[in-house]
Amino acid sequence: MTLDSTTQQNIDQWLSGPYDAATKATIQELIAKGDQTTLTDSFYKSLEFGTGGMRGEMGVGSNRMNKYTVGAATQGFANYLNASLPGQKIKVAIAHDSRNNSPEFTRIAADIFTANGIEVFLFPALRPTPQLSFTVRHLGCQAGLVITASHNPKEYNGYKAYWSDGSQVVAPHDKNIVKEVNAITSIADIKFEGNDALLHLLDGSIDEAYLQTILVNCRQPEVIKRQKDLKIVFSPIHGTGITLVPQALQLLGFEALTVVEEQAEPNGNFPTVIYPNPEEKEALTLALNKAKAIDADLVIATDPDADRVGAAVKSPDGEWALLNGNQMASLILYYLLKVSDLKGNEFAAKTIVTTDLIDKMCTSKGVPCYNTLTGFKYIAQVIRELEGKEKFLGGGEESYGYLIGDAVRDKDAVASCAMIAELTAYAKDQGKSLFDFLAEMYVENNFYYEGLISLTKKGKAGAEEIKQMMINLRSNVPATVAGSKPVRVLDYEGLVSTDLLTGETTPIQLGLGIEASNVIQLILADGSKVSARPSGTEPKIKFYVSVNAPLASAADFFTVYAELQKKVGVIQEDLGLV
Repeated sequence: MTLDSTTQQNIDQWLSGPYDAATKATIQELIAKGDQTTLTDSFYKSLEFGTGGMRGEMGVGSNRMNKYTVGAATQGFANYLNASLPGQKIKVAIAHDSRNNSPEFTRIAADIFTANGIEVFLFPALRPTPQLSFTVRHLGCQAGLVITASHNPKEYNGYKAYWSDGSQVVAPHDKNIVKEVNAITSIADIKFEGNDALLHLLDGSIDEAYLQTILVNCRQPEVIKRQKDLKIVFSPIHGTGITLVPQALQLLGFEALTVVEEQAEPNGNFPTVIYPNPEEKEALTLALNKAKAIDADLVIATDPDADRVGAAVKSPDGEWALLNGNQMASLILYYLLKVSDLKGNEFAAKTIVTTDLIDKMCTSKGVPCYNTLTGFKYIAQVIRELEGKEKFLGGGEESYGYLIGDAVRDKDAVASCAMIAELTAYAKDQGKSLFDFLAEMYVENNFYYEGLISLTKKGKAGAEEIKQMMINLRSNVPATVAGSKPVRVLDYEGLVSTDLLTGETTPIQLGLGIEASNVIQLILADGSKVSARPSGTEPKIKFYVSVNAPLASAADFFTVYAELQKKVGVIQEDLGLV
């Protein structure tokens, strides 16, 4: 068995270093089996911070989530905090989700922080990621941490680092933390023995304070009173949503909530689903069955750390349909723009791969909409830079993450569930379903439809394949796509916009939340848009396609939908993605 030098060096270091016996035994077993693929994928590199922090499969190795990689990340984080905030009393808030090993990783991190003289405020049980974001600001902490892998499969766990504004770390902090982590060359550098005198367990008062911010977001309390019997089916998909989503809905006044009991108990094995991802219809099967049984008005489901929410609504043919992230982000902004008392200083924010329908609606109301790179931390960056000058109305990203108001600085499924229920009640109060509300939005603003293809390419070979795909797209722009000529290329890595008709290049201005990133967008002559982006946290490359057309009336919904769906399919075929 021949391994590359870096992989072999990392394996040798783990076998000879002061790692525990069980870890070394597992490595020896892989060597004895000749499992070159697993050894390479586990040791060919170290886990790095991406757009959402550090995330990977659990197991032994430098490229796996385990107590040593969590320990090194935390020691590096602690070193950076102590170095960049000299003389300050540093406080860190920590939370975790329902995944396997999350409580253990959380306690390891807490011990390392306290061993480095940093005060820790720890949730004693699982809590949603957005609540951690809120807690950082509420307690005046300098940083925060959530142990979670969001909606990834059960084999994964992760590490989300937050800064004092409640946002996930951005430049320069993210890169500087990585430098500190990489500077740890031995686990002997990691202070695992904690100081319990600096450890504080949080109580229910944090829950109450966070829930009050959701109550403040409510725009139509009288509508909710009239529609208090709105039938809502909710599933936390074995995650943290169970801790606060039912309480939030009850606080607003909704009295007909049905929780999917089979998925109510937190469980890191996610036994009732293939993937704990509310983007997947399969994950909502039990919730949809319950909705059919009770003739519900709305289905909502949150991912394991409750920062993303999926929703479903009954269509005119009586079947339940999942709303995608672009649709729900648009509906939330459509509702907020319609019912909010706009003062003229509001703004919205979204990512560059999220539907342009939001831009169009905001423009019609005279509300600026800032576009950022993918990653909610960039939306939080906009909020931070405009704090005290403009008021954040709401925003989101196509990957099922939304935010209302600025009490939290990350996507918030708890607050989003409350807002989705409210806008559904608003529609019902007017004799409409949520589907009718969606069609109304499209009639007013055009029917926007987006398609996403996500290609998984695991391991070192997969990473190289993704890199080559981006190189090919940059160097070989197709002459036509679905019969339409590409007229402009936006390359966010080089921050260059190229007019393909004239050859003229102009810089992409570094605005709020924008910095260099490995993203390419093709703008077609007919107004369609194609975006390509390797994921920063998963072994995937994603291709986003956006098309739109007028919708004359709700009666034409399915006809136009079919046409747009077909067009997206043709674009994907022309690009060799299917």
